[in-house]
Amino acid sequence: MTFAGSWGRSALARWAPIPLRLIVGFGFMQHGFAKMSRGPDAFAAILHALGVPAPHLMAWVSILTELLGGLAILLGAFVTLASIPMAILLLVAIFTVHLPNGFSSIKLIAVTASGPQFGPVGYEVNLLYLACLAGLVLGGAGPFALDALLQTRTREGSTRPLVPDNWLDRATADGAQLRSGDWQGSPSPTSFTEKDIDRNP
Repeated sequence: MTFAGSWGRSALARWAPIPLRLIVGFGFMQHGFAKMSRGPDAFAAILHALGVPAPHLMAWVSILTELLGGLAILLGAFVTLASIPMAILLLVAIFTVHLPNGFSSIKLIAVTASGPQFGPVGYEVNLLYLACLAGLVLGGAGPFALDALLQTRTREGSTRPLVPDNWLDRATADGAQLRSGDWQGSPSPTSFTEKDIDRNP
């Protein structure tokens, strides 16, 4: 591989998180909007049938996690923090719903006059979402992310010196000028005139 080819690939690599953020953020928000359109009570009834405790509360927790977590991933904001409840939601869905159905999420059973018929959904898509979240947490949210903007501002604030870098040299030079009577800063005690004394009793 030539230097130009390796440089071009490394330059493009920084954009890799963008499609991950788009698909994960949009996907989660779409599922949240779908639950809201059917009504939280309908999803709470499903959770109750699965034996989930406090189904109405957990229905709202799930919906808000999908909406707010998806938005955070889409914007690249607090990706690591947002990924925790999103990953928990995916793992709960795997072990309570999809695990008995096997790996594949697309199971074509037959094609009839009314259209294709599919079997129960497996945990394949959930694992893909988990892999995308892990990639974003480990590799960063990439360009156009609020996380990167916040890190840049924090880094600039922490590296800005409280005093000038040459403060010691300037102080030493000013001290030498003061001792030699060549002080160029504020007036030395010996440079006041009689007018200054009269004006400042």
